[in-house]
Amino acid sequence: MQDFRKLRVWEEAHRCALATYALTRSFPRDERYGLTAQMRRSSASVPTNIAEGCGRSSAADLCRFLHIAMGSASELDYQLILARDLGYVAHEQAAAHAEQVACVKRMLNALLRSIRTKNQVL
Repeated sequence: MQDFRKLRVWEEAHRCALATYALTRSFPRDERYGLTAQMRRSSASVPTNIAEGCGRSSAADLCRFLHIAMGSASELDYQLILARDLGYVAHEQAAAHAEQVACVKRMLNALLRSIRTKNQVL
C-alpha cells in the first residue's frame, strides 16, 4: 500500500480531470447528462483508479487498477475527438487537452512497466 498523492502520474491525472471539468463547462446544456457527464466521469476515473490501486495490497492489484485508469484515459481521448467534431471545443483546445491525456497515458505505461519489472507481474 502506498500514498497515491506522492505519484506524479496521479498529480497529472488530477490536473487533467480538473481541466476536463473546466473544458466541459461551456458545453451545451442539452449535453449535461450526455457527453459532459461522460467526459467528467472518464477524466475523474483515471486518478480515482490510481488511488484505489495504491490502496490495494499487491502489485498485481495495483497493475489491474492502472489498466482500468488507462482505459478511462483512452475513453477521454475519444470523447475529446467527438467534442471537437461536434464543435463544442476548438481544435487547438482539443489538441492541447489531448496532449495532456497522452502524457498521463505515457506516465501510466511507464509506471506499469516499472511495477512489472520490479515485481515480475504480468
